[in-house]
Amino acid sequence: MSKRTHEQQLAARKAKRQAERQAERARQRRNLAITVTAVVAVVAVLVGVFVIFRPKGNDTPAASDTPSAPTSDAGQDNKPKSIPTALAAPLKRPTPLPAEVDCSYKKGAEQASKKVNPPADGKVKASGTSKVSLNTSIGDLQVTLDSALAPCTVKSFLNLVGQKYFDNTSCHRLTVGEGLQVLQCGDPSGSGSGGPGYSFADEVYPTLKYGRGILAMANSGPNTNGSQFFVVYGDASGLGPQYTAFGTLDEPSLKLIDKVAQAGVKPQNGPTDGAPVTPVKINTATAAA
Repeated sequence: MSKRTHEQQLAARKAKRQAERQAERARQRRNLAITVTAVVAVVAVLVGVFVIFRPKGNDTPAASDTPSAPTSDAGQDNKPKSIPTALAAPLKRPTPLPAEVDCSYKKGAEQASKKVNPPADGKVKASGTSKVSLNTSIGDLQVTLDSALAPCTVKSFLNLVGQKYFDNTSCHRLTVGEGLQVLQCGDPSGSGSGGPGYSFADEVYPTLKYGRGILAMANSGPNTNGSQFFVVYGDASGLGPQYTAFGTLDEPSLKLIDKVAQAGVKPQNGPTDGAPVTPVKINTATAAA
């Protein structure tokens, strides 16, 4: 073997190790963000102190794009102690967006988990709703997207649906602890660190609150939205307003997710956070005509 060939092989192995480390750090940041947010919220309530914490890496609910699960005694086992059944109040921005907003989708640092084209940059209407049906292994989940809340996010989600990005993917994360009860999906790699190869800005506001039925984006820090999203099926009192809410699920869909939650998680990031015991696979995602 020539010296040059040997050096090339060493360089290739080094590049592979660096890529693997970067992917693992991204996954850990997404998980940490959600967990830290929820834990801080619990501590603030217990001691009566308001704490503002902005984690260095992740700000969303997800193993890699979602909120972190609390580590208090709300979850001594891998199943929820209870699941609130009241739907969250309809979300509405305190100050409406302009009739149109500018959306920009930037190429990400990491390679796409599944080949897809980003949406076109430009103006988007900040009004109206869109319907999407997720045909899954647990039944059909009916989603309503709200462009008055997050027009750029809705455009991206519909773009991914149109290119079958979510087809044949699994929901890789479930949290069942008090303060954070969400199902996270949208990563074709199933690792919690994958995305579409592009990112876009947050569409949040200070009074944003999450509750049963809310659909929101997971992230790994400010303005790092990609493809991962989470469904709040129960308690989300531990989440701060860092995650772009862009739609809702109806009650029959939530009852399907309740059954998954009641079956528990395979603990990975603590006893209440991990892959669902009952697998949830998105077979197809279809937008209504």
